[in-house]
Amino acid sequence: MTKAQPEPLWYLATPYSKYPGGIAGAYELACKQSALLISNGVHVFSPIAHSHGIATHGDLDPLSHELWLKMDRTYMDLCVGCIFLLAESWEKSYGMEQERAYFEQKNKPVVRINPDEIPRGIPLFRKTP
Repeated sequence: MTKAQPEPLWYLATPYSKYPGGIAGAYELACKQSALLISNGVHVFSPIAHSHGIATHGDLDPLSHELWLKMDRTYMDLCVGCIFLLAESWEKSYGMEQERAYFEQKNKPVVRINPDEIPRGIPLFRKTP
């Protein structure tokens, strides 16, 4: 029996520490955008949706670039590319800049989208039935 190939996993880069709605608002933004992508067939990993609750409930510094970027690199290596959310304050985001640069260094695609948008025509994009 042949093992099915897993769906491609995309990394969602979103603003966090400088987001005008605060880190709780940034968490909500990341969750809503992740849900939109997932419901449209994009398998996505959001470091903010994953790590915000861990940091705030686990007594970890949610703003530590050293801690979170080191961990996020593991996920970036697993993902086929980056969906880069052009939400308010993205241009001020140190973390997003580091994520973009990492994907480009690895020759993986960086697809820029606006909030509430679904990327079309991205490599390996498959919509679920």
